[in-house]
Amino acid sequence: MSKRLIKKGSVGRLALFFCMLVLVTAVNGQQTAAELLTRLKTAPATVVLSNGSKASPAAVVSRVWKGGLCKMSVTNTSAKPLPIREVIIFDLQHGLPGTTPIYGEGFQKLGQTGGTLAKPEDWCTYPDRTHYKIPEPEGLRTVYGMLTLQVKNTDRVLLATTSCNKFISRFSFSDKRLRISIDCEGMVLQPGKSWNLEEFLAIAGPDREKLYDQLTAAISKHHPRLKHDPVPMGWCSWYCFGPNVTAKNVADNTGWIAGHLPQLKYVQIDDGYQPWMGDWLDAGKAFGGDVSEVLQQIRSKKLDPAIWVAPFIASPQSRLFKEHPDWMVKDSAGQPLRSDKIGFGGWRQGPWYVLDGTHPQVQQFFTELFRTMREKWGVTYFKLDANYWGAIHGGVHYDKNATRIEAYRRGMQAILKGSKDAFILGCNHPIWASLGLIHGSRSSMDTWRKWESFRDIGRENLLRGWQNGRLWWNDPDCILLEDGGATDVMDQAGKGVAGKKKQGLPLNEFLFHAATVYASGGMLLSGDDLTKMRPERVAILKKLMPPTGKAARFANEHFEVGVTAMKDKTIYFAFNWGDAPVERTISLPAGRYRLTELFTGKDLGIAEQEYKIPALAPHSALVINAVKK
Repeated sequence: MSKRLIKKGSVGRLALFFCMLVLVTAVNGQQTAAELLTRLKTAPATVVLSNGSKASPAAVVSRVWKGGLCKMSVTNTSAKPLPIREVIIFDLQHGLPGTTPIYGEGFQKLGQTGGTLAKPEDWCTYPDRTHYKIPEPEGLRTVYGMLTLQVKNTDRVLLATTSCNKFISRFSFSDKRLRISIDCEGMVLQPGKSWNLEEFLAIAGPDREKLYDQLTAAISKHHPRLKHDPVPMGWCSWYCFGPNVTAKNVADNTGWIAGHLPQLKYVQIDDGYQPWMGDWLDAGKAFGGDVSEVLQQIRSKKLDPAIWVAPFIASPQSRLFKEHPDWMVKDSAGQPLRSDKIGFGGWRQGPWYVLDGTHPQVQQFFTELFRTMREKWGVTYFKLDANYWGAIHGGVHYDKNATRIEAYRRGMQAILKGSKDAFILGCNHPIWASLGLIHGSRSSMDTWRKWESFRDIGRENLLRGWQNGRLWWNDPDCILLEDGGATDVMDQAGKGVAGKKKQGLPLNEFLFHAATVYASGGMLLSGDDLTKMRPERVAILKKLMPPTGKAARFANEHFEVGVTAMKDKTIYFAFNWGDAPVERTISLPAGRYRLTELFTGKDLGIAEQEYKIPALAPHSALVINAVKK
């Protein structure tokens, strides 16, 4: 066929032939990573107005490529204001098999998506589209900020926006289609004006970790990492006392830490001290003490006071909401927006209302609140929770020209101004919108004392290992080493364990959990009541100190064998996520190595080239230190 076309010299038919060749390639699923990127760069862009109509030719999209980076903007070339719902920056038939593995981030940190193009899976507890009810374009499965696709088992394609100053990017897909858009939220683009649509990155290669290195390097140019070293270590009240925490609980554990393990520098009071969400400077009756005095007691033990705050939300019963309803994000009727009307209303003391980060008085409130806690209360570590609500969709802001991303970022900037040099941990936060605004990032759902949680939370944390130390310190949530826990802990759905005593877990499952925390390279906070901790479990906790500061690197998302290179040794991680014994092989660099298991201290002998684990037990992990002889 090709010879006849060329012989006739028909340029049109030759072009048709190549189009047919591309089509056949796509249908057969033989497309390479390079071919996908080429097709992506030539895919059309479309500006969609709030009424659903196309804005062309009134609005023009510019895409300027330099290597794998693309600067994108949209300009209103007409004489009329344009309310823009979204800019579809790329829309194409991707030509990949439906079995192509994918991974994408959620809008908020409780969302992760894996599986394949045809059968995506929620690798998370609370997805954006169901729990938070964030609308998805055209019913396609959607991820935010970044998407990776495993092409032909060898190459991986990474697509991402490397900035998030005004807009969030959406990567929507099916087994046939890839649609990448910028959510403009109906903002009005004035005549002759332009918007920067954030920078875009499209790269490919065989090495998962090297692609993430390129992504984080590109992000750092727009959102430099807020550094706060070393990696934090401490204790958190939530997993042993829940919202029923008392001043005595905190004092007892503070005394234990000061006397036995002062390396746990930060003593953090979690949710439960306040009477209502929003009234952060008041103490609830159940707490049984003045919060500022308890924090001062922590300082008197030469430890650092830390506290939980959810700055963007307010309970309807709170003094804050009653006195300042005008500070809240509004609904379409101009009334304070009840978050449960458009999504999830909060896990307790709801339904929550949302403070508007674009409101000047809210910004002033944030700065003064955190300045009081920092300077008068002496707090040096803030765990900020429910940050997602600061970027809630479907609301009306004080500044009508601001997106929800800008509302959140302005609020966070006001918080940073008041908190000064304190450590800021983002929790339940919008991931991409938090770039450059936090020192630490919770990288998983809350941990529970059961195998299914240790397994799922472990995977969530390792999936985000590429962020640790490059965007912020990852917080893999608390390390739990004892069966005893809070009597009334509430989860994100508002359900509690209500004092039910659970059957104890075997040691191997606790050690599996400990291994995932250590492999994350991130923060280390104990979640047990340390006053009741068995000495042998304290010994395990000590083995995890200090954190490595480096996430283990893995070949793929199966997370079977990982490696962390340190100055004096190399640490290997072998995991068995399943219910039957498995063989694991650790490949060693050239030379001879003394191998030692971390938790037991067992000498595994001298190894060269590789070390085989013939039968790693179910729900187990080994952490092996390798020192060159």
